[in-house]
Amino acid sequence: MRDYVTKCGFSSVCLGLSGGIDSALTATIAADALGPENVHGLTMPSPYSSRGSVDDSFSLAKNLGIRCTEVPIKNAFEAVKATMQPLFQGKPEDVTEENIQARLRGLMLMALSNKENHLLLTTGNKSELAVGYCTIYGDMCGGLAVISDLPKIRVYEISRWINREREIIPWNTIDKPPSAELRPDQKDQDTLPPYEILDGILELYVEYQLSADEIISRGYEEATVRWVQRRVDLNEWKRHQAAPGLRVTSKAFGIGRRMPIVQKFVG
Repeated sequence: MRDYVTKCGFSSVCLGLSGGIDSALTATIAADALGPENVHGLTMPSPYSSRGSVDDSFSLAKNLGIRCTEVPIKNAFEAVKATMQPLFQGKPEDVTEENIQARLRGLMLMALSNKENHLLLTTGNKSELAVGYCTIYGDMCGGLAVISDLPKIRVYEISRWINREREIIPWNTIDKPPSAELRPDQKDQDTLPPYEILDGILELYVEYQLSADEIISRGYEEATVRWVQRRVDLNEWKRHQAAPGLRVTSKAFGIGRRMPIVQKFVG
């Protein structure tokens, strides 16, 4: 990471701190690579963010010695919704409003990047990127995807290893159920299979290039396997526009696994 950042002409980085484990691990790596004085985190609560997530962001920043600034997006979110109201009138809120929040955060982070000459780090993991559980022009904004080749289960394993001697990443961040906090009471598992199952299927499909039938024969439920396969195939266009990532597995998206952007594979 240090090599990439400095060769791109930067000496410092910024990133969004959500209070979640992905941004916490990314910030920890950045502080170690560049020095805590060269890392600036923004915590950007929306109307659906818990106070605990903001507090966890500040606790992480204190443990690492990095700078953390709170920049709420509630007013900007309400302004965008009011501006779009003539077009959205009569239509219920859905993923559109979730993505507006993510894109407002991307806007704030890119503004900070420009103003202070930071390289913006994205914080998404491989599991999310594989199935498109991320917002293009939102949380995908940035110049380097630090953990984009780390499956979610590995993110947890590494975070616990980092805390082997003392708490660096707040234990509450590690122990709480993962959530994007873009709607009330949202949890990742509302949309995705449990990460233990998702990551097992992704490893077989992406890294070992097994077919859906071969993966099903390993004991995975057919509907889940075919859902994951379809999501991976459909989101190639999104990954094609993602920031370059650091490769740590045998098949990193965009480096070890090049696929057509659009296709009609027979599942």
